Amino acid sequence: MTALELKRVANVIRQDIISMLAAAKSGHPGGSLSAADIVATLFFNEMRLNPNDPHWEDRDRFVLSKGHAAPVLYSALAEKGYFPKEELQGLRQTGHMLQGHPDMKKTPGVDMSTGSLGQGLSAANGMALAGKLDGKDYRVYTVLGDGEMAEGQIWEAAMAAAHYKLDNLTAILDYNGLQIDGKTDSVMCSAPLAQKWQAFCWHVIEVDGHDIDALLAGFAEAKQVKGRPTMIIAKTVKGKGVSFMEDQAGWHGNAPSLEQAEQALKELREEAKNLG
Repeated sequence: MTALELKRVANVIRQDIISMLAAAKSGHPGGSLSAADIVATLFFNEMRLNPNDPHWEDRDRFVLSKGHAAPVLYSALAEKGYFPKEELQGLRQTGHMLQGHPDMKKTPGVDMSTGSLGQGLSAANGMALAGKLDGKDYRVYTVLGDGEMAEGQIWEAAMAAAHYKLDNLTAILDYNGLQIDGKTDSVMCSAPLAQKWQAFCWHVIEVDGHDIDALLAGFAEAKQVKGRPTMIIAKTVKGKGVSFMEDQAGWHGNAPSLEQAEQALKELREEAKNLG
């Protein structure tokens, strides 16, 4: 897809996020919206996938380490054709497949159940190492939250990935600067992140996480790196695309009311018009 086409996909994903959270009356809009451009670029340009065969051995793998942002993943999977879009309206509801956090046993296309923060990178390491041991050429991608950087397991996994030279692994940090309790720098400062990941022997790329061209260039660069994993630090805005949600920690885990959802969808549809 072109960058413009990927922007359109990201806009559709953001509309899906708002609609499903309003229907569920619960969930996490802020970090789902901030990751939409990243996920759209991965699922509709970068990753080798087969929705007709979710368990295809040679597929690229994806781990949403910040599992509370499940709506962004569910929308991408539905748009990609893993299940009917109607399922999105069953988010967090009894009798439906879409749990509050990704469940690989219930949802086609989910490669790893996540939700307890800090564990996704370890799972991605295992997938990447298995690929190397099996002589496979698939790649593994994992999206992390910046609040997750306070988890010790992240740094253990960072050391392990470098030790095993997992150059088939790319981690993307959704660096929106906010978590449930406020600014990440105030809750538990993890800066300077680029220098820390470099010190852990990772190849580090810094991009604007809403600039599709920058994301495309970052993923292309990561594929050329040999002998070490890659961390793409993507600077984003929490709640991106909805004016009253942008850069507001209060929208970390609060679903919009029907009236708020209407306003949010109005803004996103206007953006869609501008994208042509």
